[in-house]
Amino acid sequence: MALVIILVLLIAAVLVFLGLRRSREPDALEERLAQFGTLERPPTLEEIEMSQPFSERIMLPVLRAVAQFASRFTPRQSMESVQHQLDLAGNPYNWGPMEFLGVRAIILVLFVALAGLILVAGQLPGTQKFLVAGAAVAGGFFLPTLFLRTKISRRQKAIVRSLPDALDLLTICVEAGLGFDAAMAKVAEKWEDELSQAFTRVIQEIQLGKLRREALRDMADRMEVPDMSTFVAAIIQADQLGVSIARVLRIQSDQMRVRRRQRAEEQARAATLKILPPVVFLIFPSILVVLLGPAVITFKNMQGIFSF
Repeated sequence: MALVIILVLLIAAVLVFLGLRRSREPDALEERLAQFGTLERPPTLEEIEMSQPFSERIMLPVLRAVAQFASRFTPRQSMESVQHQLDLAGNPYNWGPMEFLGVRAIILVLFVALAGLILVAGQLPGTQKFLVAGAAVAGGFFLPTLFLRTKISRRQKAIVRSLPDALDLLTICVEAGLGFDAAMAKVAEKWEDELSQAFTRVIQEIQLGKLRREALRDMADRMEVPDMSTFVAAIIQADQLGVSIARVLRIQSDQMRVRRRQRAEEQARAATLKILPPVVFLIFPSILVVLLGPAVITFKNMQGIFSF
């Protein structure tokens, strides 16, 4: 009886193993049918929509709706100014003027709602209520602008920092026999920074039929960096007068390096003035406390002894 039970268990185990192995092995016919089924059936609109990230499905439509409502009350000159500021910042997050106005409107509404909650929850006097409401409105309105100005400053500093090296590579490529457009393409291919992105845009505009001098001037306008404006003016003048671009690039590269050295020396001289406030207001008081603290305690104890 025991042998029969063991034999039955072995047969059951073999059958289970064969069944699991059979289920793991893919069927060729089922694979072909599944392949043709996925090829012939196009994805539905719901599948396409659900494949997109949450920001594009929910947040971006809401942002555009708010931006369209806010753009009705915004003058055209203000829209152009916002677009110029976005160009100076490098178009962060691929925002247009409408999206930026939508972000500003949403932040303003959030700040006002937060201020309303503070005013309702806390019993504040009339003056403090006015200050809280004014701070909420000012913060919601100027915070996106401050963010944009920070982006502009960082982008301009990055361009100034990388311009001499880019001019060196441009000079080497032009002296090696490449044209100026091909040299800009080589710089754009070599690095991935703000300057290379600007060169890439210039190349794309030239390929679309825009004149090179106009594309370079637009690039300088989108940066508002004095060194870049000087470089673009020199290239355009050399192109119009027929001067060797390689020689102009060599001169511009030397000048940019001299200016970068001068900026470094200027910042080094200004460091002594910048370090004075923390030294006077933070370091000196702590040193005085450490040095004079024991003396003050000893003097008080001596006064207590003499008074006794």
